[in-house]
Formats: sequence, C-alpha cells, structure tokens
Amino acid sequence: MEHYSVLLHESLSQLNIQENGIYVDGTLGRAGHSSEILKQLKSGHLYAFDKDQDAIDKSTARLNAVGNNFTLIHSDFQNMREELMNRDVTGIDGLILDLGVSSPQFDEAERGFSYRFDASLDMRMDTTQELDAYQVVNTYSFEKLMKIFRDYGEEKFAKQIARNIEKARINKPIETTFELVEIIKASLPQKVLNSKGHPAKKVFQAIRIEVNNELQGLKKVLDEMIPFLNVGGRICVITFHSLEDRI
Repeated sequence: MEHYSVLLHESLSQLNIQENGIYVDGTLGRAGHSSEILKQLKSGHLYAFDKDQDAIDKSTARLNAVGNNFTLIHSDFQNMREELMNRDVTGIDGLILDLGVSSPQFDEAERGFSYRFDASLDMRMDTTQELDAYQVVNTYSFEKLMKIFRDYGEEKFAKQIARNIEKARINKPIETTFELVEIIKASLPQKVLNSKGHPAKKVFQAIRIEVNNELQGLKKVLDEMIPFLNVGGRICVITFHSLEDRI
C-alpha cells in the first residue's frame, strides 16, 4: 500500500525552503516530507530524525534516489538540539514535525498500535525501549491508568475502564489488543457502543501517548528548537488531536 504524506504541499509551502538552508524533519516516517524537501536543496542539508529504526531503513533508498545531502538520525526528536549540536549544527532554517503514529506503524499488526488487528500489546515507536503497552496495562495502578485515559485520551469513562482492567488482570495478564478492546467495550454504556467511532480509540491513543512520551517530547522540542531557528526560519507542526493543538 502506498502511503501519502498529510498536508505535504501546504507544510512545505509554509517552510519557505531556501536551496542553501539547513532543514530538519523530526518525523521521517517513509520520507514523504523529507524527499520533497531534499528536492529543493542544492547546497543545503537535510537532517531527518526517527526513533523507529524500521522507518530509517526503509527510507534510505528513497532519499538516495533524490540526493546525498542528508543525514538520518535514529533518535527521538526530543533529543534534536543535542543531536544537531553533536554534528556541529548551530542553527536551522526550518523544522517539520508530522505528529502521531505513521500509517505503516498502524498497518503492521504486530506493532500493536491498532484496535483493528489482534496482536501483542506493544505500541512502541522505538522497539528498543523497555516500556510498552503491555507494561502500562498490566502494571500501572488503577489511579495512574485512570489519569492517563482521562488526560491523554479525554475518555469520559476512564474510571470504569481502569477499574475493569484492574479486575481482569487479577486472573491473568492482559496480553493482546483484542483482549483490551473487549474490556473497554464491557466498560461502556450501550449508547456509547452504538455511537460513531471505535469504542477503544481514546484508550488506545492514551496508552500510545504514555508509552512513547509524546506530549512531553513535543513540548521539549518546541522549547529548544524555536531559539535554534536562524533569522527567518520556520517550524511547521502537523497535529492530529486537541492535546497536540494546545501545545
């Protein structure tokens, strides 16, 4: 399946790319934005970050087909300033962040991001990190689960869902996405189950944000990179829900 970059032309237009500039893609993914930035650079350079090594491996050939003035960095974008300074970069002309989970991550069932496929609870963007969805679901306290579902998922029934997870894991660990979906469904009133949208969407979003430290990472990269912009430099951020919008 071919994946299309969201708001590709709109975001690149807003970046106002200069052919000799230094640009950063904080969320490489399948290099949709990066390849288009690279096409517009002559003496400039592109630095692209992704904490998912699979994304870097699969994007390298696509970028090589465009040019060689790029550097790929396997790191969370919240480490961006440090990683760039380690490479003697002291300022940038543009940064793009395409937030959330990439389509390939959702489509690969074994990654455990989607409630559409039955898979082990994982949800790690960086598969080398220790914390995963299994640990969150099976080891976090009732209070912590409720707070995550409420704050990161804006889930109205956070208390009921957290309580039912706590009860279910007494008998055996909750191991798969479908097991979690069934617990969530059993926690919701029929009116909600009959409404539009998947009943597990908010909880899955909340767990994913917790596992990948998404909101704290976004705050950190913006705080550190806005002062890192050269005069006239720009940052473009593509967001997908209100928690990111507010930041």
